[in-house]
Amino acid sequence: MPAEVPAEVPSDVPAGSAPQDSSGAVDAMVDWALAARIGGRLAGEGPTVSRAEADGAVAELRAGAERSTGLVRDFTGLDAPEGTAPVLVVDRAGWVQANADSFRHILGPVVEALTAKKGPPSGLARAVGSRVTAAEGGGLLGFLGSKVLGQFDPFDEPHGRLLLVAPNVVHVERELGVDPHDFRLWVCLHEETHRVQFTAVPWMRGHLESEVASLAGTLTGGQDGEEGSGGLDDLVGKVSGLLREGVGRAGLIELLSSPEQRAVLDRVTGMMSLLEGHADVVMDGVGPSVIPSVAAIRKRFDQRRQGVGQLDRLLRRLLGMDAKMAQYRDGARFVRAVVDRVGTAEFNAVWAEPAHLPSTAELADPDAWVARVL
Repeated sequence: MPAEVPAEVPSDVPAGSAPQDSSGAVDAMVDWALAARIGGRLAGEGPTVSRAEADGAVAELRAGAERSTGLVRDFTGLDAPEGTAPVLVVDRAGWVQANADSFRHILGPVVEALTAKKGPPSGLARAVGSRVTAAEGGGLLGFLGSKVLGQFDPFDEPHGRLLLVAPNVVHVERELGVDPHDFRLWVCLHEETHRVQFTAVPWMRGHLESEVASLAGTLTGGQDGEEGSGGLDDLVGKVSGLLREGVGRAGLIELLSSPEQRAVLDRVTGMMSLLEGHADVVMDGVGPSVIPSVAAIRKRFDQRRQGVGQLDRLLRRLLGMDAKMAQYRDGARFVRAVVDRVGTAEFNAVWAEPAHLPSTAELADPDAWVARVL
């Protein structure tokens, strides 16, 4: 892919906007400020646009997200309350900063529990480990920051936030040669569906955070009194390897080895596959009525998801993006199969309570989910 030159797109994300811990233990594992700086530099700034083009793209993405709220509600029956989970149009560095903050928040319970149980990290881990993992984390965020079109961040207080990455949207619409107005609304439909999922379903955000807390308990041995990790030094090494080798399901399995840990991973995988697949179904279901060129967009976008070259495909595998694509496919197949059998209203039982979320086995066998829940 040819080198990109600066885009004039502002960021709405302030540095350090996610919840912060008071102990500083999280930063002893990964220097997230350094990771964000490295990631921002590696991500680059995006395609060249004029100020008028940049302002127009930002305004259109904001308007597309607002328009999508009603379209998603009418198609899904999910009604998100107004005034929650703001929509932010960001540049690549803003996306990197937001995700560095989220990673810091996710790792917080693990690090704090280990610190309380086993003491702070050694001087070597503090002096060297945090910068090594920052370089690896920054590399990961930098690569993803040049690819991601949008993302719902559920960990931002108080209700999460929706991030739309304007330079990447402009880059991809040019790369695919599609109508910019249609493509921007199409992206907004998918990402707004995620915002609606988390804001219209009151327990969703807390459930995800509780699963993260459960995972923290298994990593530290906090749930059953048994020894979990070897301490912060050991966890620094594991996190370093995970950031270096990838963050897909295969990489997580290497880090999460106990039956309890894998059970949590299975539940989270089922939940995220449902959310991603549901958003794909919504964007394809709503699209034909409001996006004239949706068929061409979907065809070209699916081809792009496979990667544009050998190096890109290799990086996607290493960073777990193949696992992400499987989530879209598996989740979408599940949603379509259940809706085709019982209709949207009955399918919406999936949002009633956490116990109704599909397992990974049920994603592959929708009839089993229907038999269990309905």
